[in-house]
Amino acid sequence: MKLSAKEITEHSTWQEMTLGGEIYEPATSKLVNTGAWRTNTPVLDTEKCRNCLLCVPFCPDSSLPVEGGKLLGIDYYHCKGCGICTEVCPFGALSMKEGGQA
Repeated sequence: MKLSAKEITEHSTWQEMTLGGEIYEPATSKLVNTGAWRTNTPVLDTEKCRNCLLCVPFCPDSSLPVEGGKLLGIDYYHCKGCGICTEVCPFGALSMKEGGQA
């Protein structure tokens, strides 16, 4: 029997994997901490944020969660620190700090 993506670990054998290690399930990237790759970190200043949400569609990792028309913060588990959000924010509510730690 082949393993699903969330069942694959460093102890899985090649016999348990799909041919070529292909994943046939949607949204498996949610299982991976891609934020650990960051070298720079975005910081949200909630005092400056006007919840215009212009930053949200520009984030390539969907790391700017929204609920009820308001930006909830930054999903550092998936944010790779590209800085696009800081470039598109018209109010200067998002800035980058050096280093990968949130």
